[in-house]
Amino acid sequence: MTHSPQTAEAAEMAHDEGQQHPIKLYFAVWILLFVLSAASYWVDYAQLQGLLRWSLILIFMTLKAGLIIAVFMHMAWERLALIYAVLLPPLAMIGLLAILIIESDYTAETRVIEFGQGAAAVE
Repeated sequence: MTHSPQTAEAAEMAHDEGQQHPIKLYFAVWILLFVLSAASYWVDYAQLQGLLRWSLILIFMTLKAGLIIAVFMHMAWERLALIYAVLLPPLAMIGLLAILIIESDYTAETRVIEFGQGAAAVE
């Protein structure tokens, strides 16, 4: 990979001074976080129930956490290897938990079929 002297010099200056991001970016993220928080409160105010309620709350929570991690913790500007090291383990755990939930439903249904309806009352 070849670098021109101009880009190497600019990169060195940015490293020496510390990377500065425009304040406009931070204001935009703050406004977006405010909107997502307002939407999250709206879910409670509208008295949504059931799967829709919890899905919306989890979606808003994940979006807010992602914005905070990406911008305020500067993960958006990190190397891809570091991003994978931080994000892949939780994603793997979510996948494994999903498999566990599916397997537990199968096991519970099998017990009901094998042992009859009395087993469902014990659980």
